[in-house]
Amino acid sequence: MSTKQDKSKMTVLQLTILTAVNMMGSGIIMLPTKLAEVGTISILSWLVTAVGSMALAYAFAKCGMFSRKKGGMGGYAEYIFGKSGNFLANYTYGVSLLIANVAIAISAVGYGSVLIGANLSPVGVCIATIGVLWLCTIANFGGARITGNISSITVWGVILPVLFLSIAGWFWFSPKLYVDSWNPNNFPFAKAVGSSVSMTLWAFLGLESACANTEAVDNPEKNVPIAVLGGTLGAAAIYILSTNILAGIVPNADLVHSTAPFGLAFTQIFNPTVGKIVMALMVMSCCGSLLGWQFTIAQVFKSSADTGFFPKVFSAVTKENAPIKGMIIIATIQTALSLMTISPSLNSQFNTLVDLAVVTNIAPYILSMAAVIVIQKAAKVPNNKAFMTNILAFVGAIYSFYALFSSGAEAMIYGSIAILFGWTLYGFVASPFCQEEILSVSK
Repeated sequence: MSTKQDKSKMTVLQLTILTAVNMMGSGIIMLPTKLAEVGTISILSWLVTAVGSMALAYAFAKCGMFSRKKGGMGGYAEYIFGKSGNFLANYTYGVSLLIANVAIAISAVGYGSVLIGANLSPVGVCIATIGVLWLCTIANFGGARITGNISSITVWGVILPVLFLSIAGWFWFSPKLYVDSWNPNNFPFAKAVGSSVSMTLWAFLGLESACANTEAVDNPEKNVPIAVLGGTLGAAAIYILSTNILAGIVPNADLVHSTAPFGLAFTQIFNPTVGKIVMALMVMSCCGSLLGWQFTIAQVFKSSADTGFFPKVFSAVTKENAPIKGMIIIATIQTALSLMTISPSLNSQFNTLVDLAVVTNIAPYILSMAAVIVIQKAAKVPNNKAFMTNILAFVGAIYSFYALFSSGAEAMIYGSIAILFGWTLYGFVASPFCQEEILSVSK
C-alpha cells in the first residue's frame, strides 16, 4: 500500500520543474523592453532579485508546511496580526492580481498589434486590452477544468522560445553589442540597479503559489524547500540568460521602442516569418496565462467572501463551480482600471501597472515574512532548525522593502493609498471577528 502511494506522488525533480513552469507564465515577455531603458547593467538587478526571491520562496515553502491555518498568505499573516492581518493580506493580494492581469492583457495587445501590423493609438490599446480581459473572463465560465487544460498547453508558447534563446542564442550573441548597451543613459550605479528591480520581481510574482503541492510530494519537509528553491533558481537562470542574450542580439535602441521584443529577436535571428510565429505563440501564451489568472483571482475573492471578508456576491458559483458573478465584477473593475491608466505609449501603461502590481503584492509578502517565527514556534520546530528559515525570511523582507523603494514615488503613493484603503474596508466587515471586544466594551 505504501509503495503505491509513493508512486502516486511527484518526485522532487517533477515538483521543481512544475514550480519553475508556474512562474514562467507571461511575466517575461515585455521585460527586455523595460530592461533596455536601463541597459545591460540590469543584470545586477536580476542577481539581487534572484537572491531575494529565493529567500522568499524558501520561507513560503516552510510556511506552507507548518501553517495550520487555511487561506495561504492570509492564513500566515493571521498568526501574528489576527483577522485584520488575514484580511489585509488577502485584500492586497487581490488588488495586485487585479492590476497585474491588466498588465498581462496589455502584453498580449503589444505582441498582437505587431503581429497584425496595427499601429494602435492609446485609446485603441485601451479598447483592445479591455476586449482581451473580457474574452478571457468569459472563457472561464466553463469552470476550472477547461481553464486548467488550456493554460497547461498555452504556457509553452512562452517557455519554448525563451528556452531556445537561453540555450542556442549564444550563436547570434554579440559581446560588443552587449557591452555598448551596458549603461546607455549613464545612470549612477545605485539608480541603474534599483530602477529595474521592480520589473525583475514582476517576473517572479506567483512564487508564493509554488508551495500549494506540499501534499503531492514524498517527504515534503525536505523536498518542498528543495523544489521551491530549485524551481526559483531555474526560472532565474532562464530569465537572466534569455533577456541578456537578447540584449546582445538586438540593438538597445530597437529594444527600447519595441512592444514585442522576443518577436523582434527571432526576426533578426531568422526572418520576419519566424518572428511572427513567435509573436503568435506569445499572444497565445499571454491569453492562456490571463485565462488562468482571471480564474485564480475570482477564486481568491471567493475564498475571502466565504470567510466573510468580501461581499457574498463573490461566493456565488454555477453548477460548474465557476464564480461567474465575481468574474463579471472583477472584469468591470479592470475595465475601469484600463481606462484610468491610459498612457501615451503601451510601454508606459505597462510599466505603470507593473509597478503598482509589485507594490500591492509586496504587502502580503511582508506580512507573511513577519509571521514565519510565530508559525514555526506554533509548529514546535526546534530552534536550531528554525534559525535558517528565520534568517531567510528576514532577508526576504529586506529585499521586499528594497523593491518597494525601487518602484518609484508614484507607484508607492498610489499603491499605499490602495493598501491603506483596505483598513477602511475592514471596518465594514470586522464586527463578526471582534465579538469579544464588543462584549467587553458593552459591559
